[in-house]
Amino acid sequence: MSFFMVDIESDGPIPGDYSMVCFGAVLVEPGLAQTFYGQCRPISEKFLPDALAVSGFTREQTLAFPEPAETMRQFAAWVAAQGRGRPLFISDNNGFDWQFVNWYFHHFLGENPFGHSSANLGSLYKGAVRDMYQNFKHLRRTTHTHHPVDDAIGNAEALLAMREQFDLKFRF
Repeated sequence: MSFFMVDIESDGPIPGDYSMVCFGAVLVEPGLAQTFYGQCRPISEKFLPDALAVSGFTREQTLAFPEPAETMRQFAAWVAAQGRGRPLFISDNNGFDWQFVNWYFHHFLGENPFGHSSANLGSLYKGAVRDMYQNFKHLRRTTHTHHPVDDAIGNAEALLAMREQFDLKFRF
């Protein structure tokens, strides 16, 4: 099994009505050297300026991004090339990130290489420390910038720190 930490930025709260603007992923292994960055042209006329502002892009910039189908094909190929065994999608907020990535894969490619499940990094940490009020974010080394590759790397750093601290059982 291969673990992929993923982070997305969007211009609204849900896929379909709104668009995934960009996303980043990192293969979770020592060094965190294998990364992916994708941008997607908007799929809808709807967008929330405040949500889009988080990504750092203007609407005009996003209109020049690649077609989502091509970006998702490239991402699927990258996941297949990097992974060993079944890929596992992990994110800081998989209730948000997963819904966009899953929807885009199924909508544009007809399938999702991650299957039908994902894992939530925050929930894993809460279970490891046995406290529903604790947060893992102090374990990040990379600054949280809202660039999705930076954020995926920071979250992967936290997962690797958790692996050491709690002797979590997973292989690279």
